[in-house]
Amino acid sequence: MGVLVAAPEVRIPARDAVERALVDLERRLGPSKVDTSETALLNYGQDESEAIGRKPDAVVLADGRDDIAAVLAIAEKHGVPVTPRAGGTGRTGGAVPVAGGIVLATHAMSKILEINRQDLLAVVQPGVVTADLHAAVEAEGMFYPPDPNSLKTCMIGGNVAENAGGPRAFKYGVTREYVLGLEACLMGGRVVRTGKRTIKGVTGYDVTALLVGSEGTLGVFSEITLKLVPRPQEVATVLALFEDVRDAADAVRRIIAGGLVPRCLELMDGMTLGAIRKQGVAVDPRAQAMLLIEVDGGAGTLDPIVERLGEALTEGGHALDVVAAQDAAQRARLWEARRMLSPATRKLAKYKLSEDVVVPRSRLVDLLTEVDRIGERTGVMHLTYGHAGDGNLHVNFLWNDDSERPAIDRAIGALMRATVDLGGTLSGEHGIGVLKAAYLPLEQSSELIALQQDLKRVFDPSGLLNPGKIFPTGHAAC
Repeated sequence: MGVLVAAPEVRIPARDAVERALVDLERRLGPSKVDTSETALLNYGQDESEAIGRKPDAVVLADGRDDIAAVLAIAEKHGVPVTPRAGGTGRTGGAVPVAGGIVLATHAMSKILEINRQDLLAVVQPGVVTADLHAAVEAEGMFYPPDPNSLKTCMIGGNVAENAGGPRAFKYGVTREYVLGLEACLMGGRVVRTGKRTIKGVTGYDVTALLVGSEGTLGVFSEITLKLVPRPQEVATVLALFEDVRDAADAVRRIIAGGLVPRCLELMDGMTLGAIRKQGVAVDPRAQAMLLIEVDGGAGTLDPIVERLGEALTEGGHALDVVAAQDAAQRARLWEARRMLSPATRKLAKYKLSEDVVVPRSRLVDLLTEVDRIGERTGVMHLTYGHAGDGNLHVNFLWNDDSERPAIDRAIGALMRATVDLGGTLSGEHGIGVLKAAYLPLEQSSELIALQQDLKRVFDPSGLLNPGKIFPTGHAAC
C-alpha cells in the first residue's frame, strides 16, 4: 500500500480513557445514540476516499445541537478524539477516523428549518441532503446554486466543511459564497453563532468564512444559514465534441474571451468518453473530448446566447459536432452521464485515485499537456474531466495491481508539483483531508502553515477534533 493512503501519525487515546468516555456518553445521551456494534464501527470507519483510518471506538448518532455539544465536552474531558461526519461522501478522507475514538454522525439532523422568500435565505441542519435542499427552495421559486456531483447523497454540513463546488461554480461560485451564518459547537461543548442573516455585515472577524472549508478541524456545525438567489427562468444545455482535448480547451478560452459566462462549462477527455461509452451512452467514436455547457437566464434571453456559444465552439473548424438539448428530458440525460463519471471510471480498473487540482484558466492546455507527459513518464493510465470554466480538473490515476503503487505515487507527486508550478492550487473542492496533507508545503509556506496550526490550537487546544487532517504529520504503516 502506498504512502498516500496510509494512516497519518497521530496520538491514539488510552483504552481506559475511551472506556470512561463511553460510560459518560451512554449516561448523558442514552445507549440508543451510542453505537459500538462491529457493523457500525466498520461502516463509519471509512468514507468514499481511499484513505485508511483506524476503527473507531464508538459512533454517536446526534439528533440535535445538545448532543453534539455533549460529545465534544465529554471527549475533551477524557482526551478522546472526535471525527465529525455528515454524508461520508468525501474524497480526501475528511470523515475517516485516523485516531480511532468517536465518530460524531450528524446525518439524522436533516430538517430544513426555514425557507424565507423575502430575505432570500434558508436555515438548515447539517444532515440535509443537498438535492433535497435544491428541490425545496426551487419549489418556492428560489435557487441554491452549489451542486457537487454527489448532490443526491452528500449533505450540507459536509459541503460547508469542505467548501464544496460543482459544475455551476463557474458562474455562481462555491459553497462559501452562500453561507451567511453558522451555529457551531467547539471542543469542550462551547456553542457559538457566527455571521448574520443579511447580505452585508462587517462586525468583527469573519469567523464564518474561517469555519467554511475547515474540514471539521475547528468546530461541528449544528445549524447553517444559507443565501439563496432567484431561480433562473430558462436553462439551455449545449454539447460539443472534438477530436483532441486541446481543441476543447481552446474552445473554453474562446468562450470566456467572448464575454460569455455559462453556469457550467465541463470538459471530458478521450479516456473519460470511453468510460461513458461503456455505460451504454452513444458518443461519436471519433470524439476524443467533449464540452458540456449550460447557460441560464431570464425568459426569452437564451437564444442569442446559445447562438454566440455555437459560434465560439465552431470557430477554427475543430468541433466534430455541436448539439443543443431540445428539452428538459434530453438535458437531464446529458447531465446524468456527467454525474455518473466517477462510478463509471471506477469500472475501468481495480483501483482509482482522483485528484481535483486547479490552475488559472489560461494554463488549462498546459495542465492537460503535463498530465499526458506524466502518464508517459510513469506508465500510469489516467483520464481527466472536470470544471474547465474555473480551471478545476479531476485527474484520475488508474491501476490494477499493488506493484504499480510506486508509479502511482510518482505520478501524483508530479501532478501536484506541476499544478503549483502553473500557478494553481492542490484542491478546488474536495479539500486536503488525509490524502493531500503531505503536499500542503508545496503550495503554502511554513509560516502560513504554522499560522493555521496556531488558529487550530485556539479552537481545539488538545488537538482532538478531526486530528490528522489538512496538515502534514508523517505516515504510519498500514
